[in-house]
Amino acid sequence: MPKNSKTIKREIDDDDVTESVKDLLSNEDSCDDSFKKSSLMVGDVPQNKQKDVEEGSEEEEEEEEEERPAWGSKLQYILAQVGFSVGLGNVWRFPYLCQKNGGGAYLVPYLILLLLIGIPLFFLELAVGQRIRRGSIGVWNYISPHLGGIGFASCLVCFFVALYYNVIIGWSLFYFSQSFQQPLPWHECPLVKNKTNTYIEPECEKSSATTYYWYRVALDISDSISEGGGLNWRMTLCLLAAWTMVCLAMIKGIQSSGKVMYFSSLFPYVVLICFLARAFLLKGSVDGIIHMFTPKLEIMLEPKVWREAATQVFFALGLGFGGVIAFSSYNKRDNNCHFDAVLVSFINFFTSVLATLVVFAVLGFKANIMNAKCVEMNTKKIIGFLGKEINPGLIPHHINFSQVSPEDYQQMTNIIQGVMENDYPRLGLDNCDIKEELNKAVQGTGLAFIAFTEAMTHFPASPFWSVMFFLMLVNLGLGSMFGTIQGILTPIVDTFKVRKEYLTVGCCVLAFFIGLTFVQRSGNYFVAMFDDYSATLPLLIVVLLENIAVAWVYGTDKFFEDLKDMLGFTPYRYYYYMWKFVTPVLLLGLLAASVIQLGLAPPSYSAWNQQLAKEQSLSYPPWGLAVCISLVVTAILPVPVVFILRCLNIIDEKTGGLSTVSYKKGRIIKDTACRTREDDEDDASLLNAKTPSEAPSPMPANYRKQSGPASAADAKLNGSCSTGYLMPNITDIPDMPESDL
Repeated sequence: MPKNSKTIKREIDDDDVTESVKDLLSNEDSCDDSFKKSSLMVGDVPQNKQKDVEEGSEEEEEEEEEERPAWGSKLQYILAQVGFSVGLGNVWRFPYLCQKNGGGAYLVPYLILLLLIGIPLFFLELAVGQRIRRGSIGVWNYISPHLGGIGFASCLVCFFVALYYNVIIGWSLFYFSQSFQQPLPWHECPLVKNKTNTYIEPECEKSSATTYYWYRVALDISDSISEGGGLNWRMTLCLLAAWTMVCLAMIKGIQSSGKVMYFSSLFPYVVLICFLARAFLLKGSVDGIIHMFTPKLEIMLEPKVWREAATQVFFALGLGFGGVIAFSSYNKRDNNCHFDAVLVSFINFFTSVLATLVVFAVLGFKANIMNAKCVEMNTKKIIGFLGKEINPGLIPHHINFSQVSPEDYQQMTNIIQGVMENDYPRLGLDNCDIKEELNKAVQGTGLAFIAFTEAMTHFPASPFWSVMFFLMLVNLGLGSMFGTIQGILTPIVDTFKVRKEYLTVGCCVLAFFIGLTFVQRSGNYFVAMFDDYSATLPLLIVVLLENIAVAWVYGTDKFFEDLKDMLGFTPYRYYYYMWKFVTPVLLLGLLAASVIQLGLAPPSYSAWNQQLAKEQSLSYPPWGLAVCISLVVTAILPVPVVFILRCLNIIDEKTGGLSTVSYKKGRIIKDTACRTREDDEDDASLLNAKTPSEAPSPMPANYRKQSGPASAADAKLNGSCSTGYLMPNITDIPDMPESDL
């Protein structure tokens, strides 16, 4: 038959092909479904089908692509990654670090470390997920079977984080439900009535209305972690609602969660912009912005600032959780993941800056109000001292006691202090400086549920802004929860072929019942414990091992070839040196600094003292220390366990079923190497699940099975169930780079 421009078609004997296929598929029943879908075609193509080889292989590739769910659009995928990386930490952790570590100067080390650690590692996770198209377990089993425990460790960390993270969403739901009231229920301290008189609740009077509401009404908190105090029924219902929302959004995988992302990822930006516009119209907001951008350059020389910046970069992008890998595994193979990595990283950075602007503007407004109250209270003290301890002639004539400004108050106190230098402390006058109020660093739940909440009580139409704020927190939390749960579900579904709907429901139900620990009266202390010990060290170790696995075990050069084939261009050489040298060294330094910090500061937690109406630091009881240690050890335990099992050949990397690899037209699909005969020891054959580097070249395209009795080699083939190959006519396949195999 004459040659075509696309293919070469040949006539073959149908009987030979039928006999060959029967021999090769004699052990079909002992293999899994994916082997049945693959085919081994040796020799020529049957004439009666009249299909060219290239078109047939393309159809099979398209069929394989259809088997795995895909994002509805590129925008859905970007919003999913942004929603996962932009979370509650951007709103209440980054502004606190900025306030604590030199204001605007903190942005410099953060941006430098984003370029050195954040973007390279984020690009690495996106690339391996998109290339191998599996969750974290499948990805790291393929990269290095001995380091396959990395994937299991990521799943465990995701589960630990999901347990307490959804509790925070539950808290936000509770405040959201209580915001539809005028005035807000935390606007002022409650009154206590007895038979003789009415008075303000003493605990509230010693602290503040919002602090009292948070600890006593919302949490109904106990005095220590050892006092469980029973379930808080309000928070139990909110936790159930939070897990129900997560379950419904995730039950259909990315088909359902991808659509939810349009709202959960975009709505927080609408709220932040509205808050920023409103805050700029409030008195004192500019003072907060100026305070934020006033750099304290000397503080940049402290190693602690760089360590905290590196930690924030690390957690802000969600590295090591497996969510980034899971989301990218549903991409097309030729998607430009480098552009995605840079885009999402800088969106995350600018979101943190935007949230910090909003927080400082609102805190500036709050500081102005608190300073005005301070001036008012201390002015009354001065009026009481006039003619007694204080000579009236010391008061400047232009000052009107009916309306004393902060500047007038500072002038009065400076004069009085200058004249009554020795007796001034006895007067008990406060300084009332707005800068001191702004320097009171508040982080985490204290910022969201106390400081920010208190500021909103002074907003005009405060219920509306409260509803918007807590709805924003719910959406920020849900976006991160979707990525966290995806980091659990995708690897398990890919590896163990579990039905996704059943796994999602089972995971959420199990997490809810374990999460009841966090809605006891002592639950807030367990949230702090899990936040401190279940993620920090384990994730640092996981990401360090990920970097080493790709750069040193798999090989940076080989990985670059894979990226070139996948992206269509060679990435900047900058990433080569980052992955190979710089990032591992920085991660080792960060890990060492974190271990030293834990060693120098014994584990402790902040407990609410009801009598004193303030927080105090307490040491964990012995069982609490055991739980802290167990969280770290359990999260990282899969790594050494899998490594030892691999070394002892208890889990054989060729037949263990965890790291299963197959090849089709030079691309990885699925490995189904399952032996069925004890005497099958011939590992020289590529059909016995050898890796491409270990195996000889495939049989030539003109090979035909000879008629007659089966040979020993044929019997050997029939004794094992092996990797499937699609072998089109060799003359029809263009040269491909080695990295494609």
